[in-house]
Amino acid sequence: MVAATPLKNKTYTDYLALPEGTKAELIDGEIYMSPAPKGRHVRIASMLGSRLGVSFGLHPGPTSDGPGGWWIFDEPECHLPLDRRVLRPDIAGWRRERMPEPPTDTHKFLVVPDWVCEVLSPSTQSHDMLRKMPIYLAAGVSWAWVVNPLARRIEVFRAGDSEWLDVIGVEDQGPVSLPPFDGVELDTASWFGG
Repeated sequence: MVAATPLKNKTYTDYLALPEGTKAELIDGEIYMSPAPKGRHVRIASMLGSRLGVSFGLHPGPTSDGPGGWWIFDEPECHLPLDRRVLRPDIAGWRRERMPEPPTDTHKFLVVPDWVCEVLSPSTQSHDMLRKMPIYLAAGVSWAWVVNPLARRIEVFRAGDSEWLDVIGVEDQGPVSLPPFDGVELDTASWFGG
């Protein structure tokens, strides 16, 4: 198993110098490079992102597809803060009233997401849970989902005063409504496959 590998004493300039396509994050002077995700990870992140994107991320308000009102993006480069902590959640969402338009002339997302989702891989699970989740909380992210493909489980967390509060955990059980996207039912069984 290859874990997220840190490179120490690095800056955002070092981060930008990485070869194109390198999956990496910058946290307090350390660059963490991760291996490419396996098929089950890609499947879940893609299906979840597309479902939420259609229901919430295509329109500023309600349509026949869903409630709208969000921006939903795959692996955005979130600066929490600028150029010091650069994280790339598998999926992230912003309420449109907080971010009326996404960045157009830069790859840097400077507005803190309202929601993040991490799909766990055996090689990066501890990095996601022990390093990234506390940073999301400290930066002001309100909601976090942690999807564990091997356990076929989704954990929903809400930000508390100084810790993540476990709101609900669901296993591969078919249609569910999960905050903050409880305006639609999500068929979790289809994400995990047979």
